Amino acid sequence: MFTLPRRVLVAVAVSGVVLGSAACGGQDSGGSGDGISGEVSVDGSSTVEPLSSAAATMFRDEEAGVNVTVATSGTGGGFKRFCAGETDISDASRPISDEEKAACEAKGIKYTEIVIANDGLSVVVNPGNDWIDCLTTAQLATIWGPASEGKVTSWNQVDPSFPNEKLDLFGAGTDSGTFDYFTEAINGEEGAIRTDYTPSEDDNLTVQGVSGSTGALGFFGLSYAEENADAVKLVGVDNGSGCITPSKETVQDGTYAPLGRPLFIYVNNASYTDKPGVRAFVDFYVANEEKVAEDALFIDLTDEQQQTAQKELASLVG
Repeated sequence: MFTLPRRVLVAVAVSGVVLGSAACGGQDSGGSGDGISGEVSVDGSSTVEPLSSAAATMFRDEEAGVNVTVATSGTGGGFKRFCAGETDISDASRPISDEEKAACEAKGIKYTEIVIANDGLSVVVNPGNDWIDCLTTAQLATIWGPASEGKVTSWNQVDPSFPNEKLDLFGAGTDSGTFDYFTEAINGEEGAIRTDYTPSEDDNLTVQGVSGSTGALGFFGLSYAEENADAVKLVGVDNGSGCITPSKETVQDGTYAPLGRPLFIYVNNASYTDKPGVRAFVDFYVANEEKVAEDALFIDLTDEQQQTAQKELASLVG
């Protein structure tokens, strides 16, 4: 989806840089200079991993004594570790479930949910495609579903009004958080997809494939599609409420569904209050969310989301 590939890693260890004040939650993004040391353990969603890793990388030169370790066991796997008290921060591409809340409560883990960025995927076609401006989610499932493999090979098989043009498919590879998100949102199950398409973790290859075939269709991150507007054409998505064109605004306001969503970090309250390194890292992460999102090619928070995040930090320190 993004220039920073979302690979499912066993663990990505990053020496953290601590910016932000260890004494005042979320108010200062300057270097602390206090020689803070310690460990910060992050695990969870492979989709959110590039954000947490980007934050830790931005962080590196200020406090080399703090080590931030970012692992990717998936949102559910991350919550299992988090609710067992094994991690300080859980990356999540969805809100915590009732079952996961109960697991945390059973272990006495109190936490704070913070929306850290917004995520948007784009569906793109060749600029020479003059028959598609919008696709329904049902049509996308017809194109990309596992049952369509070897059967839906031309556009008129998707809709009789479309031309008898060969359907060439390009998209994210299986090591990408984009792949996980797209397959779950469109096909109803993470990882469920036809295999007769051209996958790649390199979005440049998807751009080249879509731009090189009139009947091509692909998917990747919205930011990357906007950067390549001369080579690919954005397609609107109709989830039952009319066609919505993907944009920063429609992702942020939630109307671009199901391919737009908020992304979260969950912070262990005790870790935040008791570990200066965790507190400084979280403060920095929130205070610099716009730059972090830009570096990882995500969509930043709205003013309202940013204010809410700051209020959540303030609640942690009373």
